[in-house]
Amino acid sequence: MPVQDPYAALPAPEALARELGSRLPAFQDVAWTASTGSTNADLLGRARAGQGAGKPWLLGTHLQETGRGRAGRPWQNRSGATLMFSCAFDVHLPAAQLPALSPLAGVAACEALRSVAGPGSRPGLCMKWPNDVQWGDAKLAGVLVETTRNPGGADAGYTVVIGMGVNLIDADALSLALGRDVADWTRVAAQSDARPSTPADLVCASAMAWHDAVRTLEREGFGAFAQRYADVDALAGRLVNVLDKGAVLMSGTARGVDAQGRLLLRTEAGDTPVSVGEISIRPQA
Repeated sequence: MPVQDPYAALPAPEALARELGSRLPAFQDVAWTASTGSTNADLLGRARAGQGAGKPWLLGTHLQETGRGRAGRPWQNRSGATLMFSCAFDVHLPAAQLPALSPLAGVAACEALRSVAGPGSRPGLCMKWPNDVQWGDAKLAGVLVETTRNPGGADAGYTVVIGMGVNLIDADALSLALGRDVADWTRVAAQSDARPSTPADLVCASAMAWHDAVRTLEREGFGAFAQRYADVDALAGRLVNVLDKGAVLMSGTARGVDAQGRLLLRTEAGDTPVSVGEISIRPQA
């Protein structure tokens, strides 16, 4: 299915699961369903119960009935319009390093989608801290990272679940409904002369990118991603507000991230690290 096709229908769940399983030998369990409440919640529940084969796992769905994004917002979707999937990995990191998984997941996802779309997608495909994948200033994909301690004590480490929803179609309708510009994969394809690809290509590229990035984080820390973050950074040098429930907590100029993956804002007090909050790009005078 070429990307120029508006993805009127995804492959049947069973067929997509079989293809993904054959293309992702590193994953111990791969499944795709017609619908579920939340792929992130399903994998977290399995991890907390100590169920299933060894990780990594992948679970995708045509429709999420209770999906959510950052700050608990509902994830709007309809069957076939959004590519929704989650991956679960075992990680052994100090608790203080776990927050770095959020920007790490965004960097890897953006790189993966660029690899599928081809060179013409740079620099349009970019990432807004902590992990929104964008086409220009329009959101293309949302990423949600959650962790839970594995059963078996401190030495068992954590399970990190990384979920992503990529808009395949419906950007115009979503933009109108949300009151802000939203992108979809057909727009990326049309404007970047993207190579022909399939939904499975997007899933496989993202899953393997996360798999490799998590292993690199364990070995080398987030500092190993400094240049990779800079290559996809949508905020560098821009004036932004940090929001909490709509209220402005601070404002400044975005200056990349520190070694813990925290956003750095240049304010009157100097470079201030930001670990939580929603980022809003301020209109230019």
